[in-house]
Amino acid sequence: MSTPLEFDPIEEAGRQWEKHWGPEPVVPMKAVTSMMRVQQMWLARLNEAVKPYGLSFARYEALMLLFYSRQGSLPLGKMGARLQVHPTSVTNLVDGLEQQGLARRLPHPSDRRTTLAEITESGRRAATEATEALHAIRFGTPPLDDAQLQALTDVLRSAREAAGDFR
Repeated sequence: MSTPLEFDPIEEAGRQWEKHWGPEPVVPMKAVTSMMRVQQMWLARLNEAVKPYGLSFARYEALMLLFYSRQGSLPLGKMGARLQVHPTSVTNLVDGLEQQGLARRLPHPSDRRTTLAEITESGRRAATEATEALHAIRFGTPPLDDAQLQALTDVLRSAREAAGDFR
């Protein structure tokens, strides 16, 4: 993690924002900026936790999709939709997992236009060990307790639902 700042950058951004744009848009700007800043901090913690397993958190998420799938495999297009990433990003994620021997590509048994990614036994071991490492750090969320995390999850679910993330 980087050296802590001598000031709260969100409060400073809010002060500057209000000075230039007035008080009305300050609260939404601070909420979104705070959320994005925390996301960056948490992502750095998560990446550090899964690094010993040769993973980034993005690769870990892709690996876990395969780990939890009924057959241990998914079409690349479905992976992209679930991860909310561009098809090129899915290709890059699977390329990395494949190079590490954690996944492999297979032709779809009934659709020649579709390629499947399938988790390997090495991938299952890496997924299990990386998950244990993430559990050990509570997914990088300290000092928040379970009640705070549930409240945060509930608020973000409302935002996701309103944005059409799921039905």
